[in-house]
Amino acid sequence: MKKLLSLLLLACLALGMFAGCGVGDQGSSNDTGSSPSVSDTASDTGSDEPIDPVDYVAQVPLDMNNGAKHAEVTLKQHIDGDTSHFNVNIPELQDKLTGNLLKARYIAINTPESTGTIEPWGKKASTFTKEKLQSASSIIIETDGEAWETDSTGERYLVWVWYKPQGSDTYRNLNLEILQEGLAVGNKAGQSRYGSFCTDAISQAKAMKLHCHSKEKDPDFYYGDAIELTLKELRTNIENYNGKRVAFEAVSTVYNDWNVYVEAFDEETQRYYGISVFYGYNATFHDILAPGNRARIVGKVSYYEAGGTYQISDLQFDLMEPNNPNNTIKLNDGEKAAYTEMTLPEFNSTVTVEREELDIVTGETVVVPKDFKVAELAMSTSLSMKNLKVVDAYTTNNGGSNTGAISLTCEDENGNEIVVRTVVLKDSDGNLVTQDRFMGKTIDVKGIVDYYSGAYQIKVFWLSGITVH
Repeated sequence: MKKLLSLLLLACLALGMFAGCGVGDQGSSNDTGSSPSVSDTASDTGSDEPIDPVDYVAQVPLDMNNGAKHAEVTLKQHIDGDTSHFNVNIPELQDKLTGNLLKARYIAINTPESTGTIEPWGKKASTFTKEKLQSASSIIIETDGEAWETDSTGERYLVWVWYKPQGSDTYRNLNLEILQEGLAVGNKAGQSRYGSFCTDAISQAKAMKLHCHSKEKDPDFYYGDAIELTLKELRTNIENYNGKRVAFEAVSTVYNDWNVYVEAFDEETQRYYGISVFYGYNATFHDILAPGNRARIVGKVSYYEAGGTYQISDLQFDLMEPNNPNNTIKLNDGEKAAYTEMTLPEFNSTVTVEREELDIVTGETVVVPKDFKVAELAMSTSLSMKNLKVVDAYTTNNGGSNTGAISLTCEDENGNEIVVRTVVLKDSDGNLVTQDRFMGKTIDVKGIVDYYSGAYQIKVFWLSGITVH
């Protein structure tokens, strides 16, 4: 049954990749995740006559005395086109929020996905929202009714978002403006507080064939064979993508033979996610995926039996067609590995991450919390730990290429253990570094989270990755 659910989910993901704004983001809907109503997605007029656009946003003033709840907030984290996290001071919600952080879901709109599986126009919608909020001199959130209400997750509050542009005295309704720009479809928009303006804005955007309502291709979306997603989506749902071709952006951190570790930061969870990429004996990929490069990686998810981990393989680059969306390509360089500092208790702890899954009974995408070990989420990412006491050591001596590699059993001040595994290390004079250099010492470590013999460890690739106190 689990296998059937996974297959159905993948089918929907694949279809959703091409659906873009046309079907909305059911997983981010205001309540049940239902598709937009007919009134929300007014039909295209089919006319090619020029349209004199109306700024419906300017017709809707902010009324602080309209019976709704209001609060002035500041932006904590930008998530995507229709989701933001705000710092708030709302006494009646104090017991329901963690650290005065309110997760906001925008009323009446569904923007295309940009944080899980990627959809056409998703990045543009996300950028539009981010730029408006980051440049605003003031932000106010407003409820649709007379009380603060959450969406189907129970975690995100449904709000209208008003922002005051720099140099202006007037607030603009961002939800409505996103609809007016054609960067979202309506989600029960006609039934909302500003319903008539929303439906008019949708009709105009469709008539003008803006973005989501255009037949043009999104220039920021790759229309290839792979499923476009983020590394966070891949790592937290990786069993669902096994054997599938995927595409994502990441920064290369460390070469490991004919593999390279890559990682990407997720704003919502404030974590780095990573994976190992096997590019084979191809110098082209060796250059594209050089440490410090950000690349768009397209390949097949495969389970590496020998290591008990997943990796990306089967990369391609067509020299005759360099713009082929199925190519793995370099986007820019000058990036650095994060080497996130972490303590052993943090490394061994468990956290809850929200994942989107398909409910085959209702046909809706629902947000489901799942517990993960932090070490599992950090797999293949760059990490640093300080003040580890080396209590035992073992040196590989099998006559193979890894003869001389060292495994250091380390403890923190509370006796928590972790293994630090090195490659064969040599000093500046070319002499083999032995375990005696570290035994009984306190060290700081910088390396990559690895998995070996059923346990998570830190793998170090250079002598400079271990600092002896």
